Amino acid sequence: MSLVVTLERVLGDESVAELLTTNKLSELACLALYLMYEKKQGRDSLWYPYIKELDRQRGRGQLAVESPLLWTESELDYLNGSPMRDEVVVRDEGIRREYNELDTLWFMAGSLFKQYPFDVPTEAFPFEIFKQAFVAVQSCVVHLQKVSLARRFALVPLGPPLLTYKSNCKAMLTAVDGSVRLLVDRPYKAGEPIIVWCGPQPNSRLLLNYGFVDEDNPYDRIAIEASLNTEDPQYQEKRMVAQRNGKLAIQKFQVCVGKEKETISEMLPYLRLGYISDPDEMQCILSSEGDTCPVSRLTILDVATYCI
Repeated sequence: MSLVVTLERVLGDESVAELLTTNKLSELACLALYLMYEKKQGRDSLWYPYIKELDRQRGRGQLAVESPLLWTESELDYLNGSPMRDEVVVRDEGIRREYNELDTLWFMAGSLFKQYPFDVPTEAFPFEIFKQAFVAVQSCVVHLQKVSLARRFALVPLGPPLLTYKSNCKAMLTAVDGSVRLLVDRPYKAGEPIIVWCGPQPNSRLLLNYGFVDEDNPYDRIAIEASLNTEDPQYQEKRMVAQRNGKLAIQKFQVCVGKEKETISEMLPYLRLGYISDPDEMQCILSSEGDTCPVSRLTILDVATYCI
């Protein structure tokens, strides 16, 4: 653990670490700030070799692509039409809010920063520098299980970015007896990349956090949102039928890889419910039990045309 960077190590006080991260600052922001100050010390820093490697990576994942958080506006245009574009904007705004709170960390953990003869964070580092550091930490941080809050996010020098993430393997970095260990799930030959599990994350999250997508990702999914029209004269009745079947007036459906048909079968009755305009048919559905709204082949064509 002496070679692992955690909030407990950075702040030297587990209670202060937990206080900070339950307020306005995330673990990633605190770790990024710590490494930025360490970088200012150059070769005098214990972490100089590790920081040098993070700088070389520049938040790039194993496909040598930067996180979209560092893309230019013209590069972000490639995401037009994808919900990913909005996710990038929301995350960027969150990083900016954390940047504006960095001085809080400086004053709350004053004993830590006395060793650095530099200005307070927002004066020492412009936002763009902080964002680059934040993304670099985000792309390499390890989420440890069964440890205290002050240790759950860790930077492990022999972990990422020197390891390769995959969605369909079983190897994980784990905290065991005061150390962080990796138990591999396959034999390796010299020169082969070491593969670790990145957790049950969809490709959109992998791209945003690590700058790569996994074509064999069994956890990949896309969210489709459907809703009942509040101006529909039969809105209240339809809402009642939806709730009876475990659905909401605004419902999200998760379309997962390999389970597309199951999700579509779940969506179509809900879509047909919103499409119905005949009061008699609506009354028939209200008095029936079972599916939200039975679907015929003709209705499937009607709903598809309606959606288009």
